Amino acid sequence: MEQLEKILEEWVDENVSQIILSNPRDAQAASKVKIRPVLLKGQVCFQQTVYRGTQVFHSNHSRPEIIEEIKKMLADYFRQGELQSSRGTVTVLVSKKGKITVSAKKRAGQQPESTGSEKPETEPRALAHNRTKLYILEEGIPVDFLVDLGVQTPEGKIVRSRYDKFRQINRYLEFIQDILPRLPAGETLRIIDFGCGKSYLTFAMYHYLHRMKHYPVKITGLDLKADVIRHCNELAEKYGYRDLQFEIGDISTYEGADRVDMVVTLHACDTATDYALAKAVKWGAGVILAVPCCQHEVNRQIACPRLEPILKYGLIRERMSALITDAVRANVLEEMGYDTQILEFIDMEHTPKNILIRAVKRKGMQPRAESRKQKLEEACDHLNIATTLQRLLAEQQE
Repeated sequence: MEQLEKILEEWVDENVSQIILSNPRDAQAASKVKIRPVLLKGQVCFQQTVYRGTQVFHSNHSRPEIIEEIKKMLADYFRQGELQSSRGTVTVLVSKKGKITVSAKKRAGQQPESTGSEKPETEPRALAHNRTKLYILEEGIPVDFLVDLGVQTPEGKIVRSRYDKFRQINRYLEFIQDILPRLPAGETLRIIDFGCGKSYLTFAMYHYLHRMKHYPVKITGLDLKADVIRHCNELAEKYGYRDLQFEIGDISTYEGADRVDMVVTLHACDTATDYALAKAVKWGAGVILAVPCCQHEVNRQIACPRLEPILKYGLIRERMSALITDAVRANVLEEMGYDTQILEFIDMEHTPKNILIRAVKRKGMQPRAESRKQKLEEACDHLNIATTLQRLLAEQQE
């Protein structure tokens, strides 16, 4: 802790671009914390953003306060921290036994710190409370698939009408960034994207993991539309994405892999999401990311006399059924040995289909207590529903 305190005193200043605390001990408490300096009433302070479930909490702190906050959070809540500064980067790792390892890497050409009354060569950069958000894929740096999508100009400028798409792609990459410590290191990551469609998020995932983070990867996109698959393979070849391939196939019958580290399924319609989740569990995938779509199964089944005054309205019934479906899926994944969260993918104002289920395998795949499984079964019985995911996983266990 003494080494951590020393490095924080040296590095936490207005030169910081952002600080990220991740890999939580208990994801239900908080999944991630971001910190950045802001200028308020002429004074530099630090804005802390805490991500808890689907909620986000902001607070502002003085420099001494935020240093104490970081120390406490790394001691009690998170196992990883990264500080990014114009002077370089600092990485903090906390072992399960609480041992803290700190490494600092200054940028090439950095001058020694000023001492005494020496005046620094440059004034601190200007800080604004609402300064431009820092994205994983940065504005001003052109990325081939974003240019082809019409999201960026060839010079890297974001096209105003496509800014929501740019934000969505970066939000997706943030979810992947959070789970990187939970994926196996030192070996090729095997990733399956079920129902990949036009695959702009698949291309973003490959670019981020392989080109930016230098992970060895093997990513397969699967979809039923032959013309879409052909076009995606042509683009992968054009970009030089040699370890990204696309295949025609059905999620329910796919048998093209025996080991998968991460399963992604975005906007797979109705029970196709259930088949993808069941495949992921069968493979023992370390990470599952699912954005469900068009959940009709529960809507056809749900029947509860006490809720009849509410369910008689078609739109309410449809939305409640979709939410219940995803809640059941999350609970079932918990039963199967995954720490599971339901998160907001993008703002509701852009699309109502904005829920992302993120599941990370617990070590040893320890199942949850039988009592929790029984409570879920009782809830489903009360609503007169039985989902495809429950059936598929029951068949796997027979």
